[in-house]
Amino acid sequence: MPTIWFCIVAVMVAVYVVLDGFDLGAGVLHLFVARTDEERRKIIRAIGPVWDGNEVWLLSAGGTLYFAFPQLYASGFSGFYLPLMMVLWLLMLRAIGIEFRTHLESNVWKSFFDVVFSVSSLLLAIFFGAALGNVIRGVPLAEDRYFFEPLWTNWRVGAHPGILDWYTVMCGVIAAVTLTAHGAFYVATKTDGDLNARCRKTAAILWPVQLLLTLVSLIATVWIRPELLTNYKTYPVGWLIPALVVATLIGMFVFRSKGNDKAAFVSSALYITVMLVGAVFAMYPTVLPASTNRDWSLTIQNASAPHYGLTVGLVWWAIGMVFTVGYFVFVYRMFRGKVSLEHGSDHGY
Repeated sequence: MPTIWFCIVAVMVAVYVVLDGFDLGAGVLHLFVARTDEERRKIIRAIGPVWDGNEVWLLSAGGTLYFAFPQLYASGFSGFYLPLMMVLWLLMLRAIGIEFRTHLESNVWKSFFDVVFSVSSLLLAIFFGAALGNVIRGVPLAEDRYFFEPLWTNWRVGAHPGILDWYTVMCGVIAAVTLTAHGAFYVATKTDGDLNARCRKTAAILWPVQLLLTLVSLIATVWIRPELLTNYKTYPVGWLIPALVVATLIGMFVFRSKGNDKAAFVSSALYITVMLVGAVFAMYPTVLPASTNRDWSLTIQNASAPHYGLTVGLVWWAIGMVFTVGYFVFVYRMFRGKVSLEHGSDHGY
């Protein structure tokens, strides 16, 4: 049962990153790719009906984590207290940037909230990548399964690292590049004209950077934690994961070159999913590795809730997911197609 819930949490996190990832990327592009107020309104309209719904997956993943792995929730949320507060503020600032920009017909007012929206989106992408880097690298868990990390120490990976070091910063940069490209593909599918062309050009510029960073990150990850290859050696089927990563990168390049925006966006979504699956597969059954002593790591066995609760919860989770998936299918189908500024509000609702 803990393995099932481990997979459930992983799936919910992956869904969040794919869905909210494209509107985070759109937020980054909002300031740099859109040249006019009309183009910026188009970007907001492209994500307007779905961006707040996408963030529900983050709340759901947190609630599921609390239910299924309470020890992990308690340890992680206390150890990462400072960055979690920063993420909450960035989420709020991002929402303020979207909602407040149209309250006054003033170029200064709109420009200010455009900067708030774009910068908070970029910082969120970096923070989420750094958070994943911390989980993969390991944290200084004590014997009581709790830890404290300063924001940074000496920028090196060791037994007592900071939240930010060279590896986690690298993960943050990879996340920022990946989600910006993901957002570029999404905005390209929702717009046309010059904005569409600039989004395609942005994706083309970011693709070789994304390829290089993918290779560097894989090498760096194996270098700092060689034990992550254990599951790949034990279960050779896992080697399909890096093959799929290569396939999705090729798909992004080929489909973008052919002007097939939807297929390129799907390839980007699959790339993100497969990269996360690779990390989960490598870490299992560990959910939070200890950089201090491997025996103190949190695993699905010592961090999970009692079996009975997990069994009953699975039934209610399945019922809730039926309604949730149904709602998202309805919303995305209802607002499919290219965006237009002819009718409705600037938010695209």
